[in-house]
Amino acid sequence: MKFVHRFAYYLIGLIMGCFFVALVFSGKDTRCNYFPNARVLNTLRTKPFQYSDKAIQTLNEKWVDTADVKNTLQFGDVDFDQSNVPMKNGKLYVIEGKTVKNQEIILKVINYENKAVLEEITKKPLDK
Repeated sequence: MKFVHRFAYYLIGLIMGCFFVALVFSGKDTRCNYFPNARVLNTLRTKPFQYSDKAIQTLNEKWVDTADVKNTLQFGDVDFDQSNVPMKNGKLYVIEGKTVKNQEIILKVINYENKAVLEEITKKPLDK
């Protein structure tokens, strides 16, 4: 069999395979969170999210808002050295992110079994 014929069969099979894979995965809410950082952030985003009194007080200071919190939960970095600490029947996660004004912030979120609570929002100290 000539190379051109083999290549044509390969392409036909590849196109049919891609079609069936797209058919199977379309309409499903599938995510590929392979790394620990992505898994933690996805878990926190999908649970009902609440704010503590301290976090609400910080949000009222107007240097940070809920959009910054959502962006941090989407694109932030989990500090695993300080995170995964048992606290109040849940686990504490420390997440570093930025505001829309490019100011670095740190979120402390407690992940309970059925909800996530933002405990504290702080400015990241400048490294010297």
